[in-house]
Amino acid sequence: MKNKPKILISACLLGENCKYNGGNNADAICAGELAKLRQIYELIAVCPECLGGLMTPREPAEICANGRVFTKFSGRDVTAEFVLGAQICAEIASENGCKIAVLKERSPSCGSGEIYDGSFTGRIVSGDGLTAAALKKLGVRVVGESTLAELNFRKRSRKWPSG
Repeated sequence: MKNKPKILISACLLGENCKYNGGNNADAICAGELAKLRQIYELIAVCPECLGGLMTPREPAEICANGRVFTKFSGRDVTAEFVLGAQICAEIASENGCKIAVLKERSPSCGSGEIYDGSFTGRIVSGDGLTAAALKKLGVRVVGESTLAELNFRKRSRKWPSG
């Protein structure tokens, strides 16, 4: 298919070692669903943290109750880097006409609907990561990796993409 529609996707889901611990979030189930999407869509990989200037590996970070992003061990405020990464991802989505983004669930950048609470205890709260929020503000539909099978089903039933 010429000129495939484009989807923004977390690079870690595609196997890029950009996760905070130097690894990635690729798995066999996700890879199979992404392979199906790749047949129809061009996948544009982004890592908001890396685009915002953070190194890999790096300290884990979470959004705290005050909306700022802090690292787990040093308590460093990395909000500026997360905001910059979100802005760059929003620009990439706009420039490429992305109507949907598949982002890493619960991440302080990419989480959509649920994120970790900032206590570094694994507790999950309602909320969006900074990149997910920026994309939603642009009208991009943000989904997590656990919905990939559903998205492929929707494509086959011609209900995709609805923006």
